[in-house]
Amino acid sequence: MNGFTRKKVMSLTLGEKLQQIRAERRMSLGEVSRNTRIQSKYLQYLENGEYEKMPAQVYVKGFLRSYAGFMGVSETPLIKAYERERGIAYNIKKEINNENNEEKKKPFSIHTFAITPKIITLTIIIFAMLAISFYLYKELDNFVSTPRLIVNSPLDGEVVEGSQIYIIGKSEKDGRVYVNDQSMVVDDEGEFRESIGLQEGLNIITIKVLNRFNKETVKTLSIYSRDMNSNLSAQARKNGESDQEENKLVEIENPESIELEVGSSGESVWVSIEADGKLVFSGVLQAGSWHKIIAQNEAVVSSGKGNETLIKINSQDFGTLSEKTGPVKDVVFNLDSIKNLNN
Repeated sequence: MNGFTRKKVMSLTLGEKLQQIRAERRMSLGEVSRNTRIQSKYLQYLENGEYEKMPAQVYVKGFLRSYAGFMGVSETPLIKAYERERGIAYNIKKEINNENNEEKKKPFSIHTFAITPKIITLTIIIFAMLAISFYLYKELDNFVSTPRLIVNSPLDGEVVEGSQIYIIGKSEKDGRVYVNDQSMVVDDEGEFRESIGLQEGLNIITIKVLNRFNKETVKTLSIYSRDMNSNLSAQARKNGESDQEENKLVEIENPESIELEVGSSGESVWVSIEADGKLVFSGVLQAGSWHKIIAQNEAVVSSGKGNETLIKINSQDFGTLSEKTGPVKDVVFNLDSIKNLNN
C-alpha cells in the first residue's frame, strides 16, 4: 500500500493574487486607487471576482496594466488570469441561458442560407474596412497618447546593497528608452535591462521613453544605496563637516532619547530613516502623513524633497528638513553632544 497521500494544490484566483500583492505592500484599496486612478469599487470588484459589474474588457485590461505598473509586477499573468476566469464565467452564464431558452430555439437548416458570390464579396469588403479602421485607430491612439512605461525593478524607495543596480522594465516596441539621459537597448518585445552605477546614499533615477511621435512618459525613482564595503558608522557621519546641509547636526534639549516624527506636507515624498545606525523606514510618505521612531542616541534622515519633509523632535516642531527643493541626504539628529554639554 502506498504510504503517501496526494495533496491537491489550488492556484490562486486573480482576486486572491491582487489581495496578496496589496497585502505584501501593506496598502489599502484607497491608497492603490489614488496612485493608479482606478476607482475603489472596480478594485473591489476585481478582488471579489465580480466581473459582471466591470466595464468593457479593454478598460479592465488597462486597469490591470496600471495596477501591475504601480505595484512593480508583471502584467501578463494578471491579464491572462482575468481572461481565463472571465471566459469561464461567460461560458457558465451562456450554458444557463441556453438551457432556459432551449425550447424556444428553432433548429437551423442549411437550406435556409445560401452562399452567393455577392455575399462573399460583401464579406471581404467588410473585413477590409474593419482592418483599415483598426489600423487607423491604433495609429491615432499612438499619436495622441503617451507611450507605455513599466518599471519592474527597482521599486521606488528601494534600499539596495552595493554600487550597481539593474533597471528592468518594458515599453512600446518602437520606443526609445533613456535612463538619466543615457540611451538603453530595447528588444523586439519592448523589454529593456541595463545596469547602472550608484553612489552611496540617495540616488535619483529618471527613466524616460519616447515613441515615434516624440510623445514621452517619464518616471522618477528614489533609490538608497548602502556600500557593502563601507566601514563608516553613525558616529563617523556625526563627525562630518557641519557646514554641509546634507550632514548638518541638530541638537535637542531632551537628554534621554530622541522621539523623531517625519512627515510630508503638501505632496508625497520618499524618505529614509535610521535609528542608532539601523535602517528603520524607507518608503513613500503620502501628503499629510507621519512616521514616528524612537532612537536612543542618534537618528539620520534622508529625503527626496527636503522642503516637503517636516520634522518634529520630542513633540517640538523643527519645520522642514531643508529649504532645498531637491534631495537631502544624511541629516543627523544627535543626542551625545547634548549629554556632553550637560556634563
